[in-house]
Amino acid sequence: MACVVGILMQKISNNLAMVDMNEKFLQGELLDLRHSSVYLNDAIICGGKDYSVSANSKVIIVTAGARQQKGESRLNLVQKNVEIFKCLIPELVKHSPDCILLIITNPVDVMTYVAWKLSGLPCHRVIGTGCALDSARFRFFIGDRLNVRPSNVHSWVIGEHGDSSVPVWSGVDVAGLRLREINPDVGTEDDKEKFSELHTKVVRSAYDVIQLKGYTSWAIGLTGASVTRSFLRNTGEINAVSIFAKGYFGIDKDVYLSLPCVLGRGGVSHVLRMRLTEEEACRLRKSADVVHEVVCSVKL
Repeated sequence: MACVVGILMQKISNNLAMVDMNEKFLQGELLDLRHSSVYLNDAIICGGKDYSVSANSKVIIVTAGARQQKGESRLNLVQKNVEIFKCLIPELVKHSPDCILLIITNPVDVMTYVAWKLSGLPCHRVIGTGCALDSARFRFFIGDRLNVRPSNVHSWVIGEHGDSSVPVWSGVDVAGLRLREINPDVGTEDDKEKFSELHTKVVRSAYDVIQLKGYTSWAIGLTGASVTRSFLRNTGEINAVSIFAKGYFGIDKDVYLSLPCVLGRGGVSHVLRMRLTEEEACRLRKSADVVHEVVCSVKL
């Protein structure tokens, strides 16, 4: 629902369809939203449990899945969600064969790979939100530490959306000033300012929110809305989303991981080949190994 609200409030689209097996709950949400249509650009919002309501969609956002429990890693969710996807993905694609699939369901890198395999769509049209939110959190924490606006911080988190994610400290800059020009040890064990703690906070963020309110919603919902805007408006924005990563930075396995990509009407148009340090590239390949190990355990 946070995705829907984000899309409506930012006027990204005014024609939305929602599918949910809990039809009573869905009808309640639809009624509630329709009552506010005068504030939402007279949006047309429909929904139901039949996949046909989503027919001819340009972008389909998939959030369906088992809810992550307190202390549960994203990777432990995988097989439960694979079973859900086996029913879900083929039906969605049958009714919208030209769509872009945007996967939010965790563990998102594994589930995006699963969606790609089940959908039969080209990989550039099956994309996961991946580390887009991790990168936003990273910018927020760096901005908070430096007392500057997060929008003026440029930094990336790549790899798995999870514990093995890779902060690209070598590329962090504020208004064009690289942090490593001021502090060559930034993000390392030798860093007296302990900036590496910020990446730890990024990794822990979702767990902290889940412990406090039981689930995450607004940050990831607005992330999904932002990525959707890139597709529908053909903006060419760059975001760290989960893509088929084989062939990049020495990754030699069939795996989805987050890398900075140019996004547009056709999905992923380009992948940016960042300048990584050897340590960062090594950590990225290890992250690929972590995700690939889980992918190999999945029963499709």
